[in-house]
Amino acid sequence: MVKLTKIYTRTGDEGTTGLVDGSRLSKHDARMEAIGAVDEANSALGLAVVALADGEYAEPLYRIQNDLFDLGADLATPAAEDDDFAPSDMVLRVVAAQVEWLETAIDAANARLEPLSSFVLPGGSEAAARLHVARAATRRAERAMTAMAAQVRANPQALAYINRLSDYLFVLARVANEDGRADVKWIPGANR
Repeated sequence: MVKLTKIYTRTGDEGTTGLVDGSRLSKHDARMEAIGAVDEANSALGLAVVALADGEYAEPLYRIQNDLFDLGADLATPAAEDDDFAPSDMVLRVVAAQVEWLETAIDAANARLEPLSSFVLPGGSEAAARLHVARAATRRAERAMTAMAAQVRANPQALAYINRLSDYLFVLARVANEDGRADVKWIPGANR
């Protein structure tokens, strides 16, 4: 359990931040960009949860917000060359079961929808618009995570999780638009 008694530490005043293993790196390092992007996606998701109030999808989104904290901890834990990305008492990692849960949730929500006949614009209802903002933030987090993974070892399950999450948020945005009936369709070249 985390216990914070003091919010500021002054340890980052010179532009570095600490990782789980005690090492320090620049606040603009690719790893920190990925951690920050995941935090932004989680914050955008928090706005979507507010719009969904206490509906049937609020609880799964709270679960995902918790998973995103797990993801941040995973990203903040550098991997050794022989690291198999298995969690332990001292190391938190995203695991296959979290990815599988998302896949099941995507399939269940998507079963309510008619197949897409066009791309949809990010909007419709307020809840759908907020879910689309969270989806776009999640895609940015995925880009930051893959940039990080091009430089250092990254947990493959963490990369799979962030990819599935954007898919889930897209499907959920359609559900929030009256199961897709209120989706705003893209009309290619409509304003020529």
